Amino acid sequence: MKSENHLNAITLLLVEDDPGDTRLIKDALARLRNITVDLICASSLENAFACLDSRKSDVVISNLDLPDSQGLETLIKLSEKVPEIPIIVLTGDDDEELAVGALKSGAQDYLRKGQINNISILYRSIRYSIERNRLIQHLKSISITDELTGLYNRRGFLMLARKQLELAARMNKTMWLLFMDVDNMKWINDNLGHNEGDNALRNTANILQQTFRESDILARIGGDEFAVIAFEESKTGADSMTSRISTDMANFNSKENRAYQLSVSIGAVSCDTSPDCDISMLLSMADKLMYEQKMTRK
Repeated sequence: MKSENHLNAITLLLVEDDPGDTRLIKDALARLRNITVDLICASSLENAFACLDSRKSDVVISNLDLPDSQGLETLIKLSEKVPEIPIIVLTGDDDEELAVGALKSGAQDYLRKGQINNISILYRSIRYSIERNRLIQHLKSISITDELTGLYNRRGFLMLARKQLELAARMNKTMWLLFMDVDNMKWINDNLGHNEGDNALRNTANILQQTFRESDILARIGGDEFAVIAFEESKTGADSMTSRISTDMANFNSKENRAYQLSVSIGAVSCDTSPDCDISMLLSMADKLMYEQKMTRK
């Protein structure tokens, strides 16, 4: 996505099955002075999906009545396919009710086909749709992100973990949940100050990011507690993951002299441990195992 100050070149996907309307829109986009448009055209929803799979678009302008999809269902399917991309709906001059319904269903804006030749309206719709969508995506991001570490927060973790559970069930894969608590955080805060405590949390997050794959879900779910959702097929999955964490922690501790050694206590459970594979139940079970390990260490 282009930044607000550099919205001078965009890739636009036009989904329109009427050749005459497509030509009109092409001509109008070519006459825009404030922006250069790399235009991709699709004449059906299936074709649009193929285009979206092969190239990244900044904005979509779509007719809702296509050969393979009609009405608001077209918008809903597009939104599900690319929730991060703003969609502008094309409507006939007498489709005010449909246009309002599209806005309520997630479209960033709508254009009547009679407005296409009005260059200022067309430019404003494209620009405002991209900027509004950028703001919405930013607000969504910060609502599920932990400010201190940059990992997901508890809300983001629970939301994405449930999706991973569904994926694990469909793919018949083993999913592991690791629940971690940073050791000696109270001592660090009391003796070295909360700034150093924050550093310990950030360093823990960085180590976890180095240890796990991008496809794994990492979160700080509160205080000094972290959680990870990961697919691990081996029978020794939990041992393998906890061993990697310990190794990476040891490597980190060996690089600098500190008044403490960074470490975590870990509880690990697989999704088939809980009969209903409920994420809250898995968290509770992993929390209990983590606490038992912490008490054993003490």
